[in-house]
Amino acid sequence: MITGNEIRARFLQFFEERNHTVVSSSSLVPHNDPTLLFTNAGMNQFKDCFLGDEKRDYVRATTSQKCVRAGGKHNDLENVGRTARHHTFFEMLGNFSFGDYFKKEAIAYAWEFLTVTMGLDKNRLYVSVYTDDDEAADIWHQQEGVPRERIFRFEEDNFWSMGDTGPCGPCSEIFFDNGPEVGCDSPDCTVCCDCDRYMEVWNNVFMQFDRQADGELIPLPKPAVDTGMGLERLATVMQKVQSNYDTDLLRDIIAHIEKLSGKTYGANNDNDVSMRVMADHSRATAYLIADGVLPSNEGRGYVLRRIMRRAMRHAKMLGFEDPVLYKTAGFVLDFMAGAYPEEAARKDFVTKVVINEEERFIATLDNGLRILQDEIAGLKAAGQTVIPGETVFKLYDTYGFPVDLTADIVEKDGYSLDEAGFEACMNAQRAKAREHWKGSGEEAVSAIYKRLAEQGITSTFCGYQTLKDQGEILAIVRDGELTEQASPGEQVEVICSVTPCYGESGGQVGDTGRLATSSAALSVTDTKKPLPELTVHICQVESGTLQKGDTATINVDVKRRQQIVTNHTATHLLQAALQTILGDHVKQAGSLVTPERLRFDFTHFSPVSADELKQIEETVNQQIRLNNAVNSGEMTADDAAAAGAMALFGEKYGDVVRVISVGDFSMELCGGTHAGASGEIGLFRIISEGGIAAGVRRIEAVTGAAALAQVHQQQATLHRLSELIKTDPQNVEQRLQKLLDQQKETEKILEQLQAKANADLGGSLLDHAQDVSGVKLLATRVDQVDGKGLRELSDQLRDKIGSGVLVLASAKDGKAALLVGVTKDLTAKVKAGELIKPLAEMIGGRGGGRPDLAQAGGSDAGSIDAMLSAAAAKLEKLISG
Repeated sequence: MITGNEIRARFLQFFEERNHTVVSSSSLVPHNDPTLLFTNAGMNQFKDCFLGDEKRDYVRATTSQKCVRAGGKHNDLENVGRTARHHTFFEMLGNFSFGDYFKKEAIAYAWEFLTVTMGLDKNRLYVSVYTDDDEAADIWHQQEGVPRERIFRFEEDNFWSMGDTGPCGPCSEIFFDNGPEVGCDSPDCTVCCDCDRYMEVWNNVFMQFDRQADGELIPLPKPAVDTGMGLERLATVMQKVQSNYDTDLLRDIIAHIEKLSGKTYGANNDNDVSMRVMADHSRATAYLIADGVLPSNEGRGYVLRRIMRRAMRHAKMLGFEDPVLYKTAGFVLDFMAGAYPEEAARKDFVTKVVINEEERFIATLDNGLRILQDEIAGLKAAGQTVIPGETVFKLYDTYGFPVDLTADIVEKDGYSLDEAGFEACMNAQRAKAREHWKGSGEEAVSAIYKRLAEQGITSTFCGYQTLKDQGEILAIVRDGELTEQASPGEQVEVICSVTPCYGESGGQVGDTGRLATSSAALSVTDTKKPLPELTVHICQVESGTLQKGDTATINVDVKRRQQIVTNHTATHLLQAALQTILGDHVKQAGSLVTPERLRFDFTHFSPVSADELKQIEETVNQQIRLNNAVNSGEMTADDAAAAGAMALFGEKYGDVVRVISVGDFSMELCGGTHAGASGEIGLFRIISEGGIAAGVRRIEAVTGAAALAQVHQQQATLHRLSELIKTDPQNVEQRLQKLLDQQKETEKILEQLQAKANADLGGSLLDHAQDVSGVKLLATRVDQVDGKGLRELSDQLRDKIGSGVLVLASAKDGKAALLVGVTKDLTAKVKAGELIKPLAEMIGGRGGGRPDLAQAGGSDAGSIDAMLSAAAAKLEKLISG
């Protein structure tokens, strides 16, 4: 039997032998496409080639691309594990032509690979073309001999476009007939039937038009080819199985899960689904994290978290009580190391991220189950049998409970779900997600810069060697348009043939300085690098007229650059120190280098202790005192990796990379500017450390004069504190501790007095209780009491009232506090959380809580009396339903 790895290798070899360049899979995090959540097709990394915005040194390419589809229009997460074909992670085989060959050759290659290289029976292959694509239909019939009756014409599924405008064209798909035994038995069953008999294996997209805004299709001068074939699908055909999960690509992972769980695949349908879910989601988890995505509550991280939590829930259904996804994700990286060795090298990091998330979710899962049990108990007491949509959504969104799990749990007790209410919550969430999704965080490259690059305009950066140089003004951009000159007062973007100014990239801000010609003087307020070969000066024309073609003298702000380079070199020392003190799992997750400070985001799964921060700071300062030379050099990416140079996860590097080393302590791939020796940094001080996302920490620090200023500021603060508490600076800690102990004792006495006062008050307050439709209601005001005091008072009042509803309000420090309490015997009739909502709105607040107790805060203390007066009416409305 041919393996999935062999199929992948044969495909790439086939096209390499036909003059295609084998291009490595790009990261699952798309570059230069802020609109795309994940890489979801082989063509993503070639998008600019198809648009004509990028020229490469090849016109034919072939890839095996890692892809993830989960979220957005490809949100099929709940189907994964339940069908034979749905996946979150899959591999897309593809061949591409950028204005070279077209339909005739693409069809010939596809047919030859499938029927000759793979040896598939021609009589089991069917093809489809776009409705009026007679050219493709004729090529299939006349060139490859496919009978007319096996060529189908479709409209909706056989035309592809990148968007509303731009390159587009007809598709031609190839289908494999799995045989009538897997069909639907319908006499009308044919290609594109919803059953599994006719399975699409290859799609050829012929990009031959440029769609205009008015819908007109204009022929492209150089048509292109984009093809895609799912490796898993072809493996099912070649290995003669009916499900992707029965191929060796996934079956070996399932076998590992069998071994860990002690269960047998095929013995129980529910267990089979769970094993398939874990197998698929382990692949997505492993490769998303390896490419730098971390679980979080927004964007890509949120999708990853949903995938991971779904896998963890199915692990629990298989009987796993302890973390196990980290084991299956690690197995995936080892199993697929032959195809993706770089990702396999990150196994230790991936497993640490996964086990950290698993440990968090185990508690979350139990909490979700408790919430569901509480809801069922409340419904049972009220004689109701429908779980509210809000509860179903909360379990789904917060605790990772898919709807089918909630339904399965409650079905045995005779309960059903408010699916309409759930859908309403889902729609609201989708609208919110669309509102807040701002893309990948990258800026799309302006069309004007792409056009200039196409024209061969490039900038040579000389800022490693000098901070002053001359260059010809190649282009002037004003308001997104090219111009020949610029006048005083105008802000323009200036591109020179040579520049010492560093363009913002890699976390380092751009340089500022001066630009002057024989007839004009400009201030450089920023420098950008929209494309690798293009540096753009953001300038303000101060005097004279700037002309395209003039020779410009460019000066970098020397003092500002020196502050930047010392902070940048300190960032490298900081990363090395973090790995030394905290462990090799520490990886860069982001950085910012400015003249004033440096910021470094890194992967770590717990707060950095004060002692660890001290060690990190001391380690960096020790390296500064050693005054090691900072060396830079270029080498191949492979040589740099072999030498141990650190690189960013998912970053796209060229064949030749720049390596910065500080003694033998730090070695990183970096294009930024640096100090000449570590001693130039002077002093390094950490000013803050904290978490910014699950598993990601942030350190902010200062160096040199800014670090010394921070020391002086801390000394001044200590001196002022010592004066305030009337002691010497060296005795501040002991004096403060004594004062805090005294305050704690005073607060304890006050609490005792307040508790006695509340008890006395409770007895008198009950005299004001009223009857509302047979329910006793006490709605009263007790000012200068905080939330804790209200809870203590409500406990005493509930004991005394026996059966009833409490509405307690307090004004303190200009704000309102509100508590609603319901005795247990009434929660089926009145829920505290439902009563508090309209009341809280009347005092400018919001709140919620359990059926028997809810609290809220508000900004309008002046409306407390009106709110209390309305309490009886609000309660009566709830009781009457």
